Amino acid sequence: MLKIILKKNEEKEKINGYPWIFSNEIDKFEGEFESGRVCMVYTSNNDFLCYGFFNANSKIMVRILSFDINEKIDKEFFKRRIQYAIEHRLNLEWSATRLVFSEADFLPGLVVDKYGDYLSVQFMSLGMDMIKKDIVDILVELTNCKGIYERSDMPTREKEGLEQTKGFLYGEFNPRVEIVEDGIKMIVDIENGQKTGYFLDQKLNRDILRLYAKDKYVLDAFSNVGGFALHACKYGAKHVVACDISERACNEIMNNAKLNGYTQLEAKCVDVFDYLHSKEIEQAFDLIILDPPAFSKNKDSLKKAYRGYKEINMQAMKIIKSGGYLLTFSCSQHMTPDLFMQMVNEAALDAKRTIQFLDFRIQAPDHPALLQSEEQLYLKCMILRVK
Repeated sequence: MLKIILKKNEEKEKINGYPWIFSNEIDKFEGEFESGRVCMVYTSNNDFLCYGFFNANSKIMVRILSFDINEKIDKEFFKRRIQYAIEHRLNLEWSATRLVFSEADFLPGLVVDKYGDYLSVQFMSLGMDMIKKDIVDILVELTNCKGIYERSDMPTREKEGLEQTKGFLYGEFNPRVEIVEDGIKMIVDIENGQKTGYFLDQKLNRDILRLYAKDKYVLDAFSNVGGFALHACKYGAKHVVACDISERACNEIMNNAKLNGYTQLEAKCVDVFDYLHSKEIEQAFDLIILDPPAFSKNKDSLKKAYRGYKEINMQAMKIIKSGGYLLTFSCSQHMTPDLFMQMVNEAALDAKRTIQFLDFRIQAPDHPALLQSEEQLYLKCMILRVK
């Protein structure tokens, strides 16, 4: 087994729970390189630190698996880890939920989402990809699922030296699966939908509309397949406009509205930036939801992303009715909570609107985060009242 020795003092952050070891933190190697295999990591004093997946082709050269030198990293090890993750989700009692969230569940590079009787999985690291068959066998055994579909079609796989791929891993089934969330029926397209099919991390944030939507005129911007819009309808909104630039997403919104008998919902296939500048929508809405895609994928794009977030928030504040509610989100990991709050405050100043800060929310509890890894606390939400 490959032995890796770290530079002096590089182990401190890892001992505290940070899950990655970068190439520039490594002093030397002993043994043959075996990318995708398990390696042993030692401190500069030659004390055992951890086991991890090694990948010579990635800047994240080691993804930590265990700090226990006596632990055997085999199929049973991964079964125990997956069982531990699933136990937490069983407490939540959600039929659509994230079962495994990669490093946050101590399973680096593995994401498993459950949509009723079916699973959608992502293998994001070389090490996890190389034991794919074992992972599938374990998931079938532990969940009794009827089928598993792979959605490893994300660009991050290329950083691991892997090709993007998707397809059936277990069973064959119609990948358009019906789920029920908070009593709302929805069709999730596991094969072609965003991420693994749907944004499960927003579950509790969608449900919070029960406090704000009744009798309101609502704008759901960057709606995707209408999760927030449908919840607004359920909780008594008078009229809901769901905007998305994707024609496919807008068709899904209306299909889901019809499935639930919501007649007060309309979908607009528009560029949200342009729509927020429309003269005809000024002071038209009592409640606006801004849930944009991640404008910042890396630190280099953060300044541009900051301007984008500020622009949509400023425009939303300009057009919302006095006393209206704004739910604004960022899923960019580099947009820290402090930076997000700063941006919202600047947007309010530029919009010449006064805001009350009512609530701060994060991702749902089936998407845990390690406190030592800021990247995992990626989803931020501020609920505001605009005067």
